[in-house]
Amino acid sequence: MQQNDVSRDRTVDPEEVARYRALATMWWQADGKLWPLHTLNRLRTGYIRDQLCEALTRSANDQRPLSGLRILDIGCGGGLLSEAMAGLGGSVTGVDVVDSNIHVARLHAEEQGLAIDYRLSTAESLVEAGEQFDVVLNMEVVEHVADLPAFQAAVNRLVLPGGFQFIATINRNPVSYVVAILGAEYIFRLLPKGTHQWRRFPTPDEIRRLLTEDGFQVIRQTGVKVNPLSRRMWLSRSMSVNYMLMAQKETTDE
Repeated sequence: MQQNDVSRDRTVDPEEVARYRALATMWWQADGKLWPLHTLNRLRTGYIRDQLCEALTRSANDQRPLSGLRILDIGCGGGLLSEAMAGLGGSVTGVDVVDSNIHVARLHAEEQGLAIDYRLSTAESLVEAGEQFDVVLNMEVVEHVADLPAFQAAVNRLVLPGGFQFIATINRNPVSYVVAILGAEYIFRLLPKGTHQWRRFPTPDEIRRLLTEDGFQVIRQTGVKVNPLSRRMWLSRSMSVNYMLMAQKETTDE
């Protein structure tokens, strides 16, 4: 498969690509440096499944409740969320701008016997190709891009009319600086130093505005709390640090 030159896209930050290329071999080490992502993945997988089943009047207890849905995982990394969605029956495409991530994801999916369409590409390239999906998962990505409005506009175009988008990120306020930067990266060392840049954290209102401009309505929202000592994560009403939004696109394009 011919790969896209993702480095030319203006929303791609070369420093972020280099940082995640160095982490690529750690993706599937559940007790390694990326254990917070494995714990978060279990939480967000259940949340996505439950919210989609409620919106689509399906049973979350079915063996493959997301069957028939074409799902895009933007910034798929090593494939944790992509594999979880495929396991729930979704037809999954995983996209990342880090070549080593895609390599790791493909190898792991093959080992698990999962047919996932992994691509080294960007949201903008998918838009140019005319791709659209029932569900777009935009999880822990928006805080890493170089041009958030341009990136989000592209992702919004990838959702079919009536389809859904999930966004997970970190709020920008003094509390998030203490918790997500000082606490997570320097005190408890939950994440490698430099994983996040506080100035790039978008507030929920900023994300809502970028969604509303393209005909989306936020229909669900939740915060996520973390206990670094017990390694637990759970949903919370507080969106002061980590949060997730679920938005639905209007059924007719302008």
